[in-house]
Amino acid sequence: MKTGILGGTFNPIHLAHLHIAEDVRQECRLDRVLFIPAAEPPHKCVAGEVAFEHRMAMVKLAIRDYPCFQASDLELRRSGKSFSVDTLEILRQEDPGGERFFIIGLDSYHDIATWKDFARIFGLCHLVVTARPGIVTGNPLDPLPVAMHKDFCYDEASGKLRHKSGNYLIFINETHLDISSTKIRSLLAEGQSIRHLVPAEVADYIEKHGLYHAAPQTPR
Repeated sequence: MKTGILGGTFNPIHLAHLHIAEDVRQECRLDRVLFIPAAEPPHKCVAGEVAFEHRMAMVKLAIRDYPCFQASDLELRRSGKSFSVDTLEILRQEDPGGERFFIIGLDSYHDIATWKDFARIFGLCHLVVTARPGIVTGNPLDPLPVAMHKDFCYDEASGKLRHKSGNYLIFINETHLDISSTKIRSLLAEGQSIRHLVPAEVADYIEKHGLYHAAPQTPR
């Protein structure tokens, strides 16, 4: 089983998330992509204090027409901060014979050296970094400590960098959509439409529950 892993607060999930997941699914020939909302993000608070249940419900609505996409509540089921390395370790234990493709954006990759036990991540999965077309990435190992550079070599057959574990560091140009959850929340706070930025079912859910422009309500 080749599994893509896309994490985040999904506050809310939007069309760019779906495009990125589908781009990587096709490029890496994945069997499925797991969307894993963070229950307790380690690096930032959930804007607007939107409950995990709301964010998970929106993810499920957004992906329901994509047979290869699945929602996972893994980071809610385990206690503590939602550190990526811990999530990847659990996924490895659940499917030790499978391949995992951890999907992150270029901005996140540039900050990866600040993550908990980040060096272990390369031994737990292939790391897929998505970048906008035309963005110059420079030396792909620059975000990593110099001492780690020796852990990678160029694999001529694949044209990718291979980690000593056998996993790959993969860069993919994503379909560029100028959408962010921050932008969506700002539009909602101003009373503007977001229906061109999120799936219709997600827009309906946000409106029904009064999210992002009123005090959050408990899902019923």
